[in-house]
Amino acid sequence: MKIIIAGAGEVGFHLAKLLSYESQEITLIDTNKESLAHADTHLDIRVLRGDATSVSVLRDAKVETSDLVIGVTASETTNITLCMLAKQLGSKRTIARISNTEFVDNRELIKFPELGIDELISPEELAASEIQLLLNQSAFNNTYEFEEGLLIMVGVSLPKSAPFVGKMVKEAAQIFPGLHFMPIALQRKGTQYTLIPRGDTVFKDGDQVYFVTDSTGVDELYKLTGKKKEEIKNVMILGGSKVGFKTARDLCDKKFNVKLIEKDKAKAFEIADGLPNALVINGDCRNVELLEEESLDSMDAFIAVTGNSETNIMSCLVAKSKKIKKTIALVENMDYFQLSQSIGVDTLINKKLLAANNIFRYIRKGEVVALTRLNNLNAEILEFIVKATSEVTGKIIRELDFPRTAIIGGVIRDGKGIIALGDFEIKEGDRVVVCCLPRSIPRIEKLFL
Repeated sequence: MKIIIAGAGEVGFHLAKLLSYESQEITLIDTNKESLAHADTHLDIRVLRGDATSVSVLRDAKVETSDLVIGVTASETTNITLCMLAKQLGSKRTIARISNTEFVDNRELIKFPELGIDELISPEELAASEIQLLLNQSAFNNTYEFEEGLLIMVGVSLPKSAPFVGKMVKEAAQIFPGLHFMPIALQRKGTQYTLIPRGDTVFKDGDQVYFVTDSTGVDELYKLTGKKKEEIKNVMILGGSKVGFKTARDLCDKKFNVKLIEKDKAKAFEIADGLPNALVINGDCRNVELLEEESLDSMDAFIAVTGNSETNIMSCLVAKSKKIKKTIALVENMDYFQLSQSIGVDTLINKKLLAANNIFRYIRKGEVVALTRLNNLNAEILEFIVKATSEVTGKIIRELDFPRTAIIGGVIRDGKGIIALGDFEIKEGDRVVVCCLPRSIPRIEKLFL
């Protein structure tokens, strides 16, 4: 695919990096000489200095033959204008990064595709949605919903007391028949290796395991992993960033008791005006005494979304020491993100990765309708729509030529989530959720073409 990315900032560079690994033909446009030089040195891509809304620059980037144009500059206006121009000049598909979440909320009203913008991506909106989902499934450290919860992916660290620790996957299936979940990925404690579980894979104490489950299987997972579904009612948010404000607003709408701490006085007053149902406090979130004065120990969840990754992590560790049930930290540094299991914070979220996940499905072959990359695991979960021409159509799962580095986690059919085992027959129109390691993606894509 020929892909043009405008914006060599954190999101643009991260996207270019991930896409260059996939051997895509990437052109990165930016006005900043230093950012482009860094990208040119570290990535196997073409860089182009100039204004992304300049027709001559776009023609130089060969926009007329491009498959996808992605606008992820810091300017929402630039991104929207770029996509409109690119579509007029012949690009097949366009994606604009925006910060004004009103655009996302009113996409039905405004009809952006008619303007030449096929998709809107708001990293802040994605981060706020991720936080809400994590609070809803409080005992799990990673969650993702397919088709509004018909199938749910959850990640959990197995305690020693979990009844299937020490047993193989096939043994666990025999001991607990009729369960509504499937293990799809696993990382051993203290390692960076990702395993796709097979029948002979043994569950071990401390494993980070990802399951796909239907709506009835979530409660079963709570019981079998020894985790408790804690009720989250009182939430403290650190930082009045766009993510902090949107999270607070959404939680207030759902009747959570929200307390938000913002360091900047003017910003704190502005947020207080916009959030009449939240308690907004002006203060330095690095001050442990302030956190204690504001009854940190009575909180059910603690969410740190300031602009500083280190502040977010350290304040979450303070909260964890007060026995807070759920801690979530926003981090920009990908190196920290890779260490989420050992840092001690329940969940780290990263806007760049969330935005990349959303954009990635547009470069996959086959009809991919959803995609997520697992936190600090080298694996992807893709949701394919099965076509009449797909190789998997009419086949029983155990008869498929599926690589050992991939697994079908579940199928959505006729508005129902199904945990599909070996004797399940795949039909046209099914939505199939697949977890696979990167090296097996091309092979999986061919099965669903």
